[in-house]
Amino acid sequence: MTSPFVDDMTRDRIEAAAFRRLIAHLQLRTDVQNVDLMGAGGFCRNCLGDWLHEAATDAGATIDHAAARSHIYGMHPADWKAQHQTEATPKQLARMAGSVERNKVMAAAKQGG
Repeated sequence: MTSPFVDDMTRDRIEAAAFRRLIAHLQLRTDVQNVDLMGAGGFCRNCLGDWLHEAATDAGATIDHAAARSHIYGMHPADWKAQHQTEATPKQLARMAGSVERNKVMAAAKQGG
């Protein structure tokens, strides 16, 4: 597939702006539960925080794991949970479990095993 970006620097700048917009959107949409994000998309706010922490580590930057998650939530995750998280239903948990399993299968297939 051909990249729509002129160069890597432009791609990084545009993707970073889109990521910041995603974070702002998720901070606004506190009605969207992590269990539903996991069930539908295979990722949640915690995943984004973990990915941010891993990307920082890979880049040689120091961003604490908890600080990365707080950045995604726009507050401490425990505060977000207390203010916005609802009890997950068995259906939500089952859908999430299936999605997590799909993530594992897809990752293994990508790695050739």
